[in-house]
Amino acid sequence: MTAKRWRQLALWLHVVSGVGWLAQALALVSLLTFGLARPAQLPAAVAMANRLDMTLLAQAANVSTFTGFMLAAATAWGFFKHWWVLAKFAISTVQLYLGIFVLAPALREGHPTVLMPIGAALMAGAIAFQAWVSVAKPWGRTPLYAKLPTAPGWVFAAITLVPLADLAIGYALGYPMPALSLLFLIGYVVRRSMSGGRTLMSWSREQAV
Repeated sequence: MTAKRWRQLALWLHVVSGVGWLAQALALVSLLTFGLARPAQLPAAVAMANRLDMTLLAQAANVSTFTGFMLAAATAWGFFKHWWVLAKFAISTVQLYLGIFVLAPALREGHPTVLMPIGAALMAGAIAFQAWVSVAKPWGRTPLYAKLPTAPGWVFAAITLVPLADLAIGYALGYPMPALSLLFLIGYVVRRSMSGGRTLMSWSREQAV
């Protein structure tokens, strides 16, 4: 398969997982508001919401975030060169933190408050805003703009296949485990940063000559 096709597949996976993340966040809103409005149904609603969070929402969030970060790292967009990419990066990081350390533990405890459906609704709204930002690409370039070449095809193949491997591992274990994605992301960002530094030094030497 060509590098272009792998890049298209990686982008497709990012879009599909992002839509899935949005849909599951809205499903949490529906379940939690239903349970809070009907106390007799609350335990069942929370149990379903917790199951949905562990098996679908968290998985979709991990895939969407990994593919988004990698598409930024592996292309000329970068993380900090365009305001719209930087905005998506910041929002995704905050969402992951709140989902992992705030929403998920609260669901497992089984004692929801009205803040939980509000938080899930805010999550859905943030994902929808990120989708708009991806389409509109507003605000231009940051002062840190410097163009780097697009990564080779094997990187986009990895962007597509690594999260699928993590999904298989997560479902086998019974809980999300994006270890391969995290290791690949860190390794590639470090490698890209070192390569970018060498490219910039070479360009500076050429200009000096």
